[in-house]
Amino acid sequence: MGIRIVQGYGLTEFSPIVAVNNDRGFRHDSAGKPLAGVDVQLEDAGEDGIGEFVISGDCVMLGYYENPSATRSVLKNDRLYTGDLGYIDDEGFIYITGRKKNVIVTKNGKNIFPEEVEAYLAKSKFVKESLVWGRFDEETGETEVNAQIVPDIDEIKAKLNFNIVSNDEIRKVIHGEIKEINKQMPLYKRIKDFTIREEEFVKTTTKKIKRYVENVG
Repeated sequence: MGIRIVQGYGLTEFSPIVAVNNDRGFRHDSAGKPLAGVDVQLEDAGEDGIGEFVISGDCVMLGYYENPSATRSVLKNDRLYTGDLGYIDDEGFIYITGRKKNVIVTKNGKNIFPEEVEAYLAKSKFVKESLVWGRFDEETGETEVNAQIVPDIDEIKAKLNFNIVSNDEIRKVIHGEIKEINKQMPLYKRIKDFTIREEEFVKTTTKKIKRYVENVG
């Protein structure tokens, strides 16, 4: 369409932008580099280099309106603890992997980011939406990856060449997709079970799924 689109990273608490790609240098899978005057550090980074983004600069908010306790939880020494997880490469590009509060931690201490698994699911034309979470299995003592999936019924009908598809047929197609997706991920990240959902998820105005509304886990 003749419009150049680049992605960046911003949040209300640090208005308006933390980092962004530009014409001089960009990575398609990155949120770009921090703007001038913005300092981005990683806190509590693990062996994989992933940690929480902590930001300082003139654009850090003064605090949440009439909510000092919430303010204290994210502002410490004028530094903003974002709750966003990711890493910074050798050239200074920022990569976001997920939200701290959403991370699934396995029995062996490995971190699984639901957003990463959801990104794999989103590549399937038979999956309209998905929500991934960790479910604790009392028998094994392990936290397993589960998913709620809103299927694209029209695509499934086209694949099967049917005007009407049954729940079993829908589940069979989605199961096949998950089987292929699992081959692309390490064992500990693979989806163990899934449920089919008819209605789309409740979303914010920016089209992000409201995980707390779904009350999964």
